[in-house]
Amino acid sequence: MAKISKSAAKERIDQLRKEINGHNYNYYVLNSPVISDFEFDLMLQELASLEKMFPEFASADSPTVKVGSDIAGKKTFEFATRTHRYPMLSLGNTYSREELAEFSDRISKTIPEPCSYSCELKFDGTAICLTYRHGRLAYAVTRGDGVKGDDVTANVLTIKSIPQQLTGDYPDEFEIRGEIYMPFEAFNRLNAEREEIDERPFANPRNAASGSLKLQDSNEVASRGLACVLYHMLGEDLPFTTHSEAIAAAGSWGLPVSEHSKVVDSIEDVNRYIDYWDTERRNLPFAIDGIVIKVNRLDWQRKLGYTAKSPRWATAYKFKPDRALTKLLSIDYQVGRTGAITPVANLDPVPLSGTVVKRASLHNKDQMDLLDIRVGDFVYVEKGGEIIPKITEVDLAKRPADATVPVFPKYCPDCGAELVRDEGQAKHYCPNSNNCPVQIKSGFVHFISRKAMDILAGDATIDQLYEKGYIRHLSDLYSLTKEQLLTLDGWKDKSADNLLSSLERSKSVPFNRVFYALGIRHVGEANAKLLASHFGSIDAIMAADREALVQIDEVGDIMADSIIRWFADPVNLEQIQKLKQAGLKFEQEKTKKVSDTLSGSIFVVSGVFSVSREEIKQFIESHGGKTTSSVSGHTTYLVAGEAPGGEKIKKAEKLGTRIITEEQLRELVAGEI
Repeated sequence: MAKISKSAAKERIDQLRKEINGHNYNYYVLNSPVISDFEFDLMLQELASLEKMFPEFASADSPTVKVGSDIAGKKTFEFATRTHRYPMLSLGNTYSREELAEFSDRISKTIPEPCSYSCELKFDGTAICLTYRHGRLAYAVTRGDGVKGDDVTANVLTIKSIPQQLTGDYPDEFEIRGEIYMPFEAFNRLNAEREEIDERPFANPRNAASGSLKLQDSNEVASRGLACVLYHMLGEDLPFTTHSEAIAAAGSWGLPVSEHSKVVDSIEDVNRYIDYWDTERRNLPFAIDGIVIKVNRLDWQRKLGYTAKSPRWATAYKFKPDRALTKLLSIDYQVGRTGAITPVANLDPVPLSGTVVKRASLHNKDQMDLLDIRVGDFVYVEKGGEIIPKITEVDLAKRPADATVPVFPKYCPDCGAELVRDEGQAKHYCPNSNNCPVQIKSGFVHFISRKAMDILAGDATIDQLYEKGYIRHLSDLYSLTKEQLLTLDGWKDKSADNLLSSLERSKSVPFNRVFYALGIRHVGEANAKLLASHFGSIDAIMAADREALVQIDEVGDIMADSIIRWFADPVNLEQIQKLKQAGLKFEQEKTKKVSDTLSGSIFVVSGVFSVSREEIKQFIESHGGKTTSSVSGHTTYLVAGEAPGGEKIKKAEKLGTRIITEEQLRELVAGEI
């Protein structure tokens, strides 16, 4: 580092601390980092160097000695905070083989004998700490600030790879730490669903995993496809001499551990392991961002000890992100199903991570302004989570003199309507939903999709039906005739009969899927199911005001406003009537009544059960009981599963509401209590 004055150093240290704390907040709390890990680590290294040169400016609050926190400043989640029994520190890391050799040299000064290392994949997810007592999962806590974290047990119980009960010969109590991550397949599916309802896609699987773990609805967490890998065990008097022995034992008890870990006997072998995975990582079904190297013997780990922030017996070698420099040729502006305008960069084709990248999303006008991008610029392209190409930087030194500032459209590129931008939203929209051809056709494609009405047709069929003027509104599908279908290119009797049969079958699709199929902006599959269950019919949803909508879990202001706007459109109301006349279901099927055993009782259901919460509610209603979402003076019972909502438990105890388990609920119905 070049020589720097004391006053300049102080100014730079203050600036770096402020920026790094801001990036920590974006990363851990908002799950929306704005710089790469590599850039962040360079800033942290610069700060550490300055603090070493000027120790008089050292601070216990510096991000060089504090673990980043995933606990929100404002408590937006209803999670209890739990103190870690053992501090949950972060790993030191490096991008340099020379620094890796220095790590080995430092260890040899304390441990004079030959040292073996456990090499592990560094999963790119969100840290978790699980505590097991007598073989049963007691609680799961996020890293938080390293001292305390959020208790997310209810959500962790929905992750299939994490056992609630262990098997075999396990200690009475221990902690095991690891990473909750999202495999690429689940990540791609989730982002496709988010784009479908005009929600901003997650930048990478790590952010998606972290955001999913903090959802309030455990059923929604269960649908996200999260997975887990565990890699560090802690406890009193554990019967192991090496780290690898402890992890192998954890695997034998049914806990998810990595099959790719390897014990090696030298730093040269560590480098060979790194070289192998720097290439092979592109074939994995999940994201990794480096390799973790640990001293394998546990007594040597204890001897080496810890710094304030990280263990001295472990480090992480991080892979540099794959990126390529290429030219931005032009920008297209695409219209989405709900009218969202997305700018897409057309690039001079460039190889990156095993594929040729030709296009990359620029997301919205704000992102374009942030990049200060020009048509003709040379830009760096990375693959977020090794999947989605994204432009991360403009090489200003290569900017040509004739580079042109892109003009974000004022009017819809498809129908010419003037675009709008809702307050507080990043996207511009075409409001002309009933007359914009792209929106109309995309709406039909959504309506016929498998998760919606499951009608046997595809994009090409919708295009033909639209071009021939046979369809303009969703209800038109149910007026199609065989004669019309036979005018489509390549269609014969069988094709026409199949489509007409599937249209007839779609009339038995349950209300929640019909509601989802309508394509209301911001209403996804899970939200549609929630709203259908809560209100019971389209008429009840139509009559609900904003206050009634936002009282439902997972329904925020933006979604509530979108629903109200949709039902305020006379064209949409007319379509509802026509779809009702066509025979579609616009009421939730009532739960078949089995008995009146629970008649007169009001239940609140909270936590994780042997079946979904929805099934518990249906069971209650089938026996004459009523269910509500919040505890009040009218509540008769709170049915508490694993890790119920803390606020609901407190309120029930304060009001004297009886708290029962799932088993006791069934005993209540059977007349046993």
